[in-house]
Amino acid sequence: MSHVRPLANGLRTDHPVPGLPFIDDSHIPLDEGPEAIEAVGRNKGAGVWGRFDKNRADGGWYAFTTDPKEHTLGWSVRYHPEHGRTVLLLRDDDTSTLHSAWSGDALLFRAGGYWWDGTTWHRPGQVWDPVAQDHERRKARAAVTVSAADMLDGRATPARAHIGKVATFDPDTEGPSNWLNDLALWAQHHLQQENPLPLERCVVDVSSPELTAAQLIGAPEMAELGGITASTLRAYISRGNSEVPMPQATVGGRDQWARAVAEDWAEARQRSYEGIGAAMSAGDRHDLSPGAAEVRDRFAADFHHALWDRPDLRKRWVLRQRNKESVAEVADELAWTVAISLDRVIPADLLGRAVQGAVLHDFAEVIAMCSKEAAAAKEKAEEASWWFLNLTTPVAKMLDWYIRHFPGSASHYIGEIQRAAHTTWNIPPTETINALRGSLDLDGKLTDEQQETYFALVTPRESLD
Repeated sequence: MSHVRPLANGLRTDHPVPGLPFIDDSHIPLDEGPEAIEAVGRNKGAGVWGRFDKNRADGGWYAFTTDPKEHTLGWSVRYHPEHGRTVLLLRDDDTSTLHSAWSGDALLFRAGGYWWDGTTWHRPGQVWDPVAQDHERRKARAAVTVSAADMLDGRATPARAHIGKVATFDPDTEGPSNWLNDLALWAQHHLQQENPLPLERCVVDVSSPELTAAQLIGAPEMAELGGITASTLRAYISRGNSEVPMPQATVGGRDQWARAVAEDWAEARQRSYEGIGAAMSAGDRHDLSPGAAEVRDRFAADFHHALWDRPDLRKRWVLRQRNKESVAEVADELAWTVAISLDRVIPADLLGRAVQGAVLHDFAEVIAMCSKEAAAAKEKAEEASWWFLNLTTPVAKMLDWYIRHFPGSASHYIGEIQRAAHTTWNIPPTETINALRGSLDLDGKLTDEQQETYFALVTPRESLD
């Protein structure tokens, strides 16, 4: 929901957004279902589009379309069979982003990304959960749902309200000065609909201690929590950096964030690739990781020895000896030092064991899948063929890299792979080799000649006879 700000409510929404004007949506077929909404803009020419999707989790749907009268604007609709319908007018470029946000459990968004799932209010999702493959769901503290009935106390005057038209709507104008008048007129229209949702169930807003004035902070405090300067934060916002959460309020023209949201943002920054890298920095001016710093220190000593302690190279620094050929020779010496020291940078044996495990894991998954298919087809196990064995692309690329950089060490673990495959699944060694070669043909960098030479040496002799 980041950086998607609705511009106005539709008149036939069940959940109006406080402060936003109501716009006449009678030219959009909201009551005819999602297919009709999609059809308004889909395949109607350049610059317009429409789409709908079903939400299988709750039996509802969500749709959007470019407005047929004003193509810079678009309508986004979310429908739930129990909680009703939300209709929002946005800039047309934002409709697809909000459409993606509707694909989960979210039914409403309020206060800069706080969202409601029909039961609970949550803060804007920011901290990634790798297990759920989604942002963590963090509940808003002591959140209370505010309904239309809660806000309409009889003092609003519907006659003073205004319902806008898309053709004359200016997205940059401020909202109505007395929105409760507009809400009262909306309520009259709402209750005239067929089977209207009771006003007590028409959600308008959320109230939470997190959103009180005392818990709102400005850009300087927000930046301090994130470990950056206020000017950097403002630059992020001006560039539309999607990692910066939407503000929960604007006070005196200045953005304000709930401290809880800002703390989640700071935590998300710490858990990002860059944040973890900074936390694991060796503490030098280059922000190297501990392992990279060890490599630097090791080769700094090697290079110093090569460049200074060896007279045959040190003389290259004499002015009359300094030329392109001499520099090339020195560069070659230094590169050779790195090339013969790979095993001091990468633990070849540990890597080999990891590659072996990854290859066998890929084999196990393929065999398990094919065994189920064979059982379903009532095929006999002894009739199985091993042509289907293959590796996933990352594992094949890693095996290829390992062979190219540590061919000797790799040969040992390829032997272990053959042994384990034969012991576990009775796979002939030649079939294992064929599977490895087939995967390397697709994803590796070894030439055909290199493959022939290498695998001829790592395949057991009895398998070749």
